[in-house]
Amino acid sequence: MADPTTAPFGSWASPITSDLIATAAVNLVDVLLDGGDVYWVESRPSEPSGRYVLVRRGSGGGADVNPAPFNVRTRVHEYGGAAAVVAGGVAYCSNFNDQRLYRIAPGAAPAPLTPAPPTDRPDAGLRYADGLIDRSHGLWVGVREDHRDPAREAVNTLVAVDLAAGGEGTLLVGGNDFYSSPRLSPDGGSLAWLTWNHPNMPWVGTELWVAEFTGGGVGKPQHVAGGPGESIFQPEWSPDGRLYFVSDRTGWWNLYRREPDGKAVNVCPREAEFGQAQWVFGMATYAFLSAERMICTYTESGVGRLALLDLASGRLTPFDRLPFTEFSSVRAGGGTVALRVGSPVSPAAIVTFDPETGTTTTLRRATEVADDPKVRPYLTTPRAVVFPTTGGKEAHGLFYPPHNPDFAAPDGERPPLLVKCHGGPTGAASSILDLRTQFWTSRGIAVLDVDYGGSTGYGRAYRDRLYLNWGVVDVDDCVAAAGYAAAQGLADPARAVITGGSAGGYTALACLTFRNCFRAGGSHYGVSDLEALVLDTHKFEARYLDWLVGPYPAARDVYVARAPVHHADRLGVPVAFFQGSEDRIVPPNQTELMVAALRRKGVPVAYLLFAGEQHGFRQAANIKRALDAELYFYAALAFQVGLRF
Repeated sequence: MADPTTAPFGSWASPITSDLIATAAVNLVDVLLDGGDVYWVESRPSEPSGRYVLVRRGSGGGADVNPAPFNVRTRVHEYGGAAAVVAGGVAYCSNFNDQRLYRIAPGAAPAPLTPAPPTDRPDAGLRYADGLIDRSHGLWVGVREDHRDPAREAVNTLVAVDLAAGGEGTLLVGGNDFYSSPRLSPDGGSLAWLTWNHPNMPWVGTELWVAEFTGGGVGKPQHVAGGPGESIFQPEWSPDGRLYFVSDRTGWWNLYRREPDGKAVNVCPREAEFGQAQWVFGMATYAFLSAERMICTYTESGVGRLALLDLASGRLTPFDRLPFTEFSSVRAGGGTVALRVGSPVSPAAIVTFDPETGTTTTLRRATEVADDPKVRPYLTTPRAVVFPTTGGKEAHGLFYPPHNPDFAAPDGERPPLLVKCHGGPTGAASSILDLRTQFWTSRGIAVLDVDYGGSTGYGRAYRDRLYLNWGVVDVDDCVAAAGYAAAQGLADPARAVITGGSAGGYTALACLTFRNCFRAGGSHYGVSDLEALVLDTHKFEARYLDWLVGPYPAARDVYVARAPVHHADRLGVPVAFFQGSEDRIVPPNQTELMVAALRRKGVPVAYLLFAGEQHGFRQAANIKRALDAELYFYAALAFQVGLRF
C-alpha cells in the first residue's frame, strides 16, 4: 500500500460519493409478521418519488407486494408510519398518491376499499393508518384522519372499515384530537387504544383506554393510565389476555401490566427507556414470546440493548453478544422474532432473531456498500461523548473522527468540524451506520452529532429540559459541543459549521444568528420564523410550540425574540438552504423569508428548492445534489480548501 498523501483536512478524495449514497441504499421501516412470513416497508430513492414498497420474505424467498407506481405511505399526522398491515397473506395498504386504503391479494391488482378524494381537491379526503385486521368480523380497525372540511382542523378518529363492502369506515371512538395504537385482545372482545389532545404531544401526555368490542362498536371506555403529564407508549395484549404498556410515570419509560383490580404494576423498574418518542405510527419496542416471556429493547445511557424479560420475576437478561446498538420495530409471532437493527459499523437491517441461541439472520440490509472492500477501509466509528453545558449540566453526543487511509493531514493541523442537530426536536442521534456522515468524515471533516437537552434516550427530565426553552437549551448545547471538541483538540474551532434538518434546521439557524461560534451553516427544510410556523403547519404539530416556546399569541414576544428571520441583521456568515416544494410541515415560505432577508443584507446564501419533495428528500437526484452542494459550500466559504476527486 502506498504511503498516505499529505493534504489538508477537508480536502481528501473519498470513494463514498454522493452518487453512491443516493443510489446504493434504501430506507427500512415497519417490520410486520403474518404467520411465518416477515414483511417490511422500504423506500427506494432510485425510484420515482422515492417510492415506498411493501416487501415479503417467506419460505419461498422475497417479493414486492405492491406493484409500481403504488406507493405504500400514509400522510396521517404528515409523518405517517404503519401504512400497511398483513393478515392471511393479504395486505391492506395506504397509497400515497390518493391516501385511499387498498386490499392487495396475492397475484391480484390493488383494489380500493375507501373513497377517493375530490378530483379538484386531492388533499381534502380521508387518510388511514395504524390498522389491525379483525378477521372474525371482517374489519380493518385503525386511525382515520378526515380532511374533507377545509373550514376546520382535520378530524382524527378510530374507525372500522368493512373488508368486503369497503366504505369510509364506521366510527368507533372519537371526540379527542388524536388517536393511535388500537389493539384487539386475543379473544377479540376488548379494544385498547391511545389518545391525547392539544397541546400535548404523545411523548408529553397521552392516555390509555380500553372498552368492550363487538365488531359493530365499542362499549363504555375505561381509563387505564396516563394523563397530561404522563406519556403512554405501545399498549399490547399478552397471549393470556393481560394488557401491557409503557409509561414514564417514574421519569423513565418503563413496562407496566394492568392487574385484575385495575392497578398498573411496573414489571421491570429500571432507569432506562423502554419507550420512544411516537413521531410515527406503529413503533414497537417489545413483543411477546409467550404469556411468560417478552423480547424487548431499551436504551440505557444512550445505548440500545435487546433483552429477554421474564414477566413473573421481572428478570431482564440482555443479549450482550449481539453486534448492534439500536433496535426497533420488534415483532414476534408464529415462532418468529423479527426486528430492525443496526450499529456504528453496520447499516440498518431487517433480521430474524433466535432468542434461544442469541443469533440473527439478515433478511435485508439498507445497503451492502459497508462490506465493499473499496469502501469499508474509509469508514470511521463514533464514540459517545458527554460534555459540560450551561447551568452546570451535561449533554451528550456522538463524535466521529475523520478517517481516510489514503490521506494524512499536515502536522499540527486540526480538522474542520460539522456539528449535526437532529430533528424533532424530541428525537435522538442515531448510532446506526449512515453513509451521509461517512461522506464527511472520509473527506477529513470531523462530525459531532449532538443529543441536546430535549433528546430521547436519557429519561423524562432530560426531555423536559426543552420545555419553553426551544432555541435556548438546544442552542447552548450545540455551542457547548463545538467548544468541547475544540478544547479536547478534536477539531479546529475556526472552521466549525453547523447543519440540521427540520427542527434541527431551526437550531442550526438560531446558533448562526444568536451566537458567534460557527463559520457557516446548513438548514435542511428548517424553521426560521416561529410565528409563521405556528400559524401555518399541520394538525399534529399545531400546538407543539405551546410546550417548546409558550402559548400563542400570549407569548408572541418570545416567538419573535427567538426567530432567526427577525434578527437576520445579526447573522453574518454564509448559509445554505435546502427545501422541498411540497413540504407541508415546514412550508417553503419559511425558508424563503430567511433567504430574502440574508440576500438583502448581502450574506452569501445558497438556496436549493427541490420540486416534488416533501419533508425530507426521497429522490436520488435530489439527495445527491444536496450533499454535493453543501460540501462545495463549506469547502469554499468555511473550510477554505480545494476538493479532490
